[in-house]
Amino acid sequence: MQIHIKAALLSAFVLPGMGQLYKGDRVKGGIILALVNIFLLAALFVVVKGMGSFLLTANMSGTGEALKVLETVRQNSPHITWLMSGFIVLWFAAVVDAALARTPRDNDPPP
Repeated sequence: MQIHIKAALLSAFVLPGMGQLYKGDRVKGGIILALVNIFLLAALFVVVKGMGSFLLTANMSGTGEALKVLETVRQNSPHITWLMSGFIVLWFAAVVDAALARTPRDNDPPP
């Protein structure tokens, strides 16, 4: 079994899915890139949506009230934990797949 270090590093440190693209697996790399972007954009949307009321309260009422609003937002948004957990699982799976998965080029006999 061949370990693809460069592909694993690309998926780990650049963006999940880049290692698959580097190895020539365009379909899998494209799907992973799309899923990663969906998870990150959804998490960003949830965070930005909750930050509006926090910033407004902090500006108008002070820090004490803003911290109460922040705690309320955190309690009312448990799905952010699921989104980030999904991203981390996808990231880990992409790195392992980039390092260990066989590609069509691996099946070719050496010259």
